[in-house]
Amino acid sequence: MAGANRPDGKLAAETLDSIPVERPQPTPADPQGLCLDKAYVGDEVADLAQEFGFTLYIPPKGKEAQRVKQQARAKARRWVVERTHSWMNRFRGILIRWNKKPENYIALLHLALAFIIYGRMELFG
Repeated sequence: MAGANRPDGKLAAETLDSIPVERPQPTPADPQGLCLDKAYVGDEVADLAQEFGFTLYIPPKGKEAQRVKQQARAKARRWVVERTHSWMNRFRGILIRWNKKPENYIALLHLALAFIIYGRMELFG
């Protein structure tokens, strides 16, 4: 966790190190992709992705993006992340960060995600 004025690319190593789930080893038959945006373009992030065993995917911009979009077989899945962020914005404590301690903010994120998952389970109808 860092301030809003910190570039995303500078936090890539800390973010990948903090993944709590044990990852399976990527194989040529079952590679693991890392989808990023243009903020992560550069040799530093590419080397980091290679070190962690990820196949790096950075969507192109401009005319190249239009060409790729016309040739695509399936629709992009970026909306899943954007939708989840939209759901989290319903919780004011996350949208406007009032907590001073990072631990409290992360706990609030976990609580909000638990409410979101509980609501999406549709247990009672």
